Amino acid sequence: MKVIVCGAGLVGSTIARQLAAEGNEVTMIDVSAERANKAAETYDLRAIVGHASHPDVLEQAGASDADMLIAVTFADEVNMVACEVAHALFNVPTKIARIRAQGYLRPEWSDLFNEKHISIDFIISPEIEVARAIHRRILTPGAFDMIPFVGDKLRLVGVRLDEDCPVLNTPLRQLTALFPDLALNICGIIRNGVMMVPDADDHLETNDEIYICVLSQHLPRAMRLFGHEEREARRIVIFGGGNIGLFLAREIEASQPSVLLKVIEANRERAEFVASALKSAVVLHGDSLDQEIQQEAKVGAAETIIAMTNDDEVNILTSLLAKRAGAQRAITLVNNPAYESLIGSLGVDVVVNPRSTTVSSILQHVRRGRIRAVHSLHDGAAEAMEAEAIETSALVGKPLAELNLPDGVMIGAIIRGETVEIARGDSEIEAGNRLLLFVRRDAVKKVEKLFAVRLEFF
Repeated sequence: MKVIVCGAGLVGSTIARQLAAEGNEVTMIDVSAERANKAAETYDLRAIVGHASHPDVLEQAGASDADMLIAVTFADEVNMVACEVAHALFNVPTKIARIRAQGYLRPEWSDLFNEKHISIDFIISPEIEVARAIHRRILTPGAFDMIPFVGDKLRLVGVRLDEDCPVLNTPLRQLTALFPDLALNICGIIRNGVMMVPDADDHLETNDEIYICVLSQHLPRAMRLFGHEEREARRIVIFGGGNIGLFLAREIEASQPSVLLKVIEANRERAEFVASALKSAVVLHGDSLDQEIQQEAKVGAAETIIAMTNDDEVNILTSLLAKRAGAQRAITLVNNPAYESLIGSLGVDVVVNPRSTTVSSILQHVRRGRIRAVHSLHDGAAEAMEAEAIETSALVGKPLAELNLPDGVMIGAIIRGETVEIARGDSEIEAGNRLLLFVRRDAVKKVEKLFAVRLEFF
């Protein structure tokens, strides 16, 4: 597949790196020669210096025979124009644009993005995606990640194991025997920074981070099994009233009306706007690092604080101060990947990376074959995929134990219409079933081929 990526920032570089590593032909465009050349040298791709919205630059990038254009520059308007030029002049089949300004995304302007006006096939809004990702973590206390599937009947949950986890050093096959009525699969283990897809003889160790595929009604019991009995937050403090903070506050007000919510915003004008936009939340004007403001907000009594200012260092320090004051759980927004490996050891419970969240949104539209949904995990080390098995698939009609799946792939659950079942060795896949797969990065292309529509299907 030939892909043009417009913008060599964190998101553009990450998606370009991932696509190039999978063997796609990637060309990157950026106005900065330094960023473009760095991407070309680091990720083994072609880079062009120029404005992504200019026809001659797109022509030089190979837009005339490109399969996809992904516009993630820093300017919404450049992203929109690049997509329109790619459509009008080069007939690029798929165009994806990142749009940050919420004014463009209001429901009454929904007709703006279609072939008659600005031809964009898929719009990615980082602020909305990140806010929703954080809200999912709030709804699953004790988890560092949570992704719902099948109308929230099924969840993929990331959990960190402490030394008091009751099932440490137990082979996974024994867990199934000990808890036969607990509908879950352990799909992935991150140990010492390395992602692995376990087999039945593997066991769990202290400080492992695991991904479990579990029926939603079994989640509370599963969390207890892995040493987590945290209660859902009733007092929440948000530091930062930007677009993400405001959207998150609205989500909490709408879905958790009993929560006592407070928002701290450093800019007075923005604080007044946020206060007018929210129904019940208390909005305070002040510095997130000011201990008097934290005391006024009663941060020490909060079950959850979320630090999401525009400054990574402020977010980290705010979280540490809040934890020291007595806050039970800290969720921290961090853009710089260099910080992620450090702050977990400092006491921050959950790290949210906007780049990874945005990349997940883009990958859903990049993956080929009968792949319906994609979520990037652990900075792209693995992906959670929802894929459909067709009649000609080699997966159909055999027990899972007899399938020759590629290394690094696990089937976590099988979706049969409205029914969801956790996959077991004797489970059989039928044509039309959807599967929740956990796929290590190096096995992604093999899975795409596994779910490709073959000629005999027609």
